[in-house]
Amino acid sequence: MTDAPSAHRAYAPSSLGCAVLTVSDSRTVEDDTSGKLIRELLVANGHRAVLHAIVPDDADLIRLEVLRALAHGGVDAVIATGGTGVSPRDVTPEAVTPLFEKELAGFGELFRVLSFQEIGAAAVLSRAIAGTVASKVVYVLPGSSGAVRLALERLILPELAHVVGQLRRADAAPSGHEKHHRK
Repeated sequence: MTDAPSAHRAYAPSSLGCAVLTVSDSRTVEDDTSGKLIRELLVANGHRAVLHAIVPDDADLIRLEVLRALAHGGVDAVIATGGTGVSPRDVTPEAVTPLFEKELAGFGELFRVLSFQEIGAAAVLSRAIAGTVASKVVYVLPGSSGAVRLALERLILPELAHVVGQLRRADAAPSGHEKHHRK
C-alpha cells in the first residue's frame, strides 16, 4: 500500500524553472547574496533559475515583477526575498498576497517555528508567506541569507516539485462544492 504523500509525489516533475526576485532599495547584482544563494540552491537540487531581478521596495513594482515572472512560460515557481519585515518600506507580503488563489498558510507558520529555533523571538517579525497563482507557486522570504537557507533547505526544496506536480494535475477531483453543481 502506498501512502498518500508518496502517491502525490508521483506527479512531481524532476526539474523546475524558477524566477528569483530580490526586493531591495539597496542591493545590486554584485552584493545580492540572498538572490545568489537561492539560485545556487535551486541549481544544486536539479532546478533552473530562469529569471532573476532586483525590484525596489514598491508594492506596485513588486506585484508587476511577480506577474511578469508568472507569465514567463519557463517559470513554475517564483521565490522572492526581502521586504517581509515590519519597517514602513517592507511591503512584499502586501504586494503579493492579493495575487494568491490559495494561500499556503502552513509555509509561513512552519518557517517562523523553524526560525524561532535559530534566532528566538525575533522570528515573530518575519512575514514569510506562500501561495498559488495560476498553477504556479510563489514564496516570499525574508532578505537575510540565513532565512533564505532555512526556507529553501527545510521547507521549499523538499516539497517544491510535489507542490508544482499537484498544481499541474488535470485529473484532480473538484472540491465537494463544485461536484454538487455540475450537471
